[in-house]
Amino acid sequence: MELGNKELSEQIIGARIRVHKELGPGFLESIYEEALAIELRLLRLQFERQKPVPVFYRGHAVGEHRLDLLVEGAVVVELKAVTEFEPIHFAIVRSYLKALGLSDALLLNFAGARLAIKRVGREYSPSPPEEIIL
Repeated sequence: MELGNKELSEQIIGARIRVHKELGPGFLESIYEEALAIELRLLRLQFERQKPVPVFYRGHAVGEHRLDLLVEGAVVVELKAVTEFEPIHFAIVRSYLKALGLSDALLLNFAGARLAIKRVGREYSPSPPEEIIL
């Protein structure tokens, strides 16, 4: 399926909204990940779960990240079930993008009664990321 990252992000957000409406807050991230995987399959989107991504320093492997979801090889999706996003969450997602050479990610929090969604780009910006609260 050929989608631009904006359209792809919109489909992912729609899937997340459906999961949150059905399950509500209070579950572990792994439960939301499984439910989101079902929604992504229904949308016929390609994705990888818990994808290992090696990190290199001067040509040497120094560790690896494990992404919650990589959708269509283009958008990193990081799931959280926390009271609120912390700056470290954004830093980690940006490091995923850097390691993969990608530019777009969604950081999604299921802990509240309302679903909080942040779009995260690869480059650091002193202004806060775009926030979508539904």
